[in-house]
Amino acid sequence: MKITAIETLRTEEFSNVLWVRVRTDAGLIGLGETFYGAAAVEAHLHDTLAARLLGKNPLHIEALQREMLNLPMAQSSTGVEYRAASAVDIALWDLFGKRCGLPVHQMLGGLCRERQRVYNTCAGYGYVRSHNIKPVSTWNFDEDAGPYEDLNAFMTRADVLAESLLAQGITGMKIWPFDPAALANEGRSISATELKKALEPFEKIRRAVGDRMEIMVEMHCLWNLPMARQIARALEPYNPTWIEDPIRMNSPQALGELARSTPIWVCASETLGSRFPYKDMLDHDAMSVVMADLCWTGGLTEGRRIAALADTYHRPYAPHDCTGPVGFVAAMHSSFAAPNTLIQESVRAFYTGWYKELVTELPVIRDGYALPMEGPGLGTELLPAVFERSDLTFRCTEL
Repeated sequence: MKITAIETLRTEEFSNVLWVRVRTDAGLIGLGETFYGAAAVEAHLHDTLAARLLGKNPLHIEALQREMLNLPMAQSSTGVEYRAASAVDIALWDLFGKRCGLPVHQMLGGLCRERQRVYNTCAGYGYVRSHNIKPVSTWNFDEDAGPYEDLNAFMTRADVLAESLLAQGITGMKIWPFDPAALANEGRSISATELKKALEPFEKIRRAVGDRMEIMVEMHCLWNLPMARQIARALEPYNPTWIEDPIRMNSPQALGELARSTPIWVCASETLGSRFPYKDMLDHDAMSVVMADLCWTGGLTEGRRIAALADTYHRPYAPHDCTGPVGFVAAMHSSFAAPNTLIQESVRAFYTGWYKELVTELPVIRDGYALPMEGPGLGTELLPAVFERSDLTFRCTEL
């Protein structure tokens, strides 16, 4: 079997998402995905990677990943080169599973559990759905889109939101109420009034549901170290599960200093590219929870290595998802196959909303747990309607 074509698809409406299809002479097609900078990733795939992939055996996944990343500009990042290689890698694992007639989680070693606990990232229907990503400007509230405009909910009625999630069996939620102050002050300071406002959701949640709800705090790398430490101290009475990306993820020493200053777990996440910076963070005792986005950090191949690295350091693994539907499915396969998975991120506004406009199958989530995907490969495909869209950009490089 050999690769005969590399196809890419992107749309104006879902402008952050790029799908990659790897065609073979056996008639099998592998589906992959990455997120953000779709046009730039598309160009790299066709102008640089296609020549390295066409004619090769798609089952030589390790060798092909090394070939895609054997570039001077592809050095442990989440840039265009890594996002492109990630999408292809996911497609290759999809092909591998289809060739064997087995789901990807089996190809990765098999199920480690029969169901996987999830938490809800409290985004809304329009959050990162399209356009450039900025923590505040793309919140895009739309209360008419459905019942799960959870971002507006956590900012205004976090108690009601927590009760709504618990009613569905979801016992973990991620929120980011410190972002407005960070953007207003460039992460340098937070006033007493701003701090009190940001703490309101935590007070409401604990008052309404007590400790029945775990709270994860996303900080989007927006703060300097002294401010991150101050915010962590203010959060300690509310017992959050973790603080995620409190500072920019480019200094293991600084993050380690923060981690040692608070009993709250520090989560270092999708901003890290490849296993190498994860090792640097782990060597500095800078992270308690290891998070990775498979669409950015090297695909399922690198995700498996990162999960194993975390396990080597006795740390839990928690795959990221706040991007596209194929990445969500890939993360689920990774979660089920990794023995040290703590919890899987999910966004109910996405998997009940726009994800369903794009793919045939999504993980079943019931009573706060996801069930394994059952079909061969990833177990999902792009819907036929995607190929018929008037805003579709399709590009193909053939052998």
